[in-house]
Amino acid sequence: MSGDERVLVAVQGGVLTATLNRPDKKNAIDTPMIAALLAVLERADLDADVRVVALRGAGADFCAGMDLQELLASADKTVEENRRAALRFGEIFLRMRGLPKPVVALVQGRALAGGCGLATACDLVLAAESAKFGYPEVQRGFVPAIVMTLLKRTLGEKVAFDLAATGRVLSAPEAAALGLVSRVYEDSDFEEQVADVVRALAASSASALALTKQQFYQLDGMRFEDGIRLGADVNAVSRTTSDFRAALQAFLKK
Repeated sequence: MSGDERVLVAVQGGVLTATLNRPDKKNAIDTPMIAALLAVLERADLDADVRVVALRGAGADFCAGMDLQELLASADKTVEENRRAALRFGEIFLRMRGLPKPVVALVQGRALAGGCGLATACDLVLAAESAKFGYPEVQRGFVPAIVMTLLKRTLGEKVAFDLAATGRVLSAPEAAALGLVSRVYEDSDFEEQVADVVRALAASSASALALTKQQFYQLDGMRFEDGIRLGADVNAVSRTTSDFRAALQAFLKK
């Protein structure tokens, strides 16, 4: 295992597991952790052996949000200084979205505020039944501003506004029912179940997953007709890949 103290990194079987490593602070996000996460995403992008990124938290919680001491100190900074800091955090969301490999959040315990934002930014969110999700920033006089774009697109106007404006915390089954979580597993077999999902992704065609992810997010805000045309383009390109040829030939031989 290697990596910055704030984020532990392990690579095995095509899966890069990044573990937020401030369990004594409920894995609160501070400036060093942001830098470490950006470095992890760059590594995942450049390393051909990495097929999937799994993001999780050390200890009992996934991530309880931004470091409150840093947030308090930011009250004495200028708007421009705070904007630069916010954009630095937002870069994680952009890098996750642009990475041509699936990013999977493995959530146990609490995923709150910026921590819930990190989970929401992942392509898949796999949660233990006892996990909790929410954006309680408003209760601290703050705004879930960076994640708002993702939240609205993921949940729709009414539900997204409810969560952002009230700060209410959801159970994992509630979050799944709203579309914030992909799958929920019983706590007792969470590790076994998520390992199966991540292994299956790592064993899938890298080119097919990359094209799927790219097309999926390009569809945001696109007209129906343009979406169909984009689909035809991706369809055409996917037929020319070596993965497609090999998989189809193997299937026909069965």
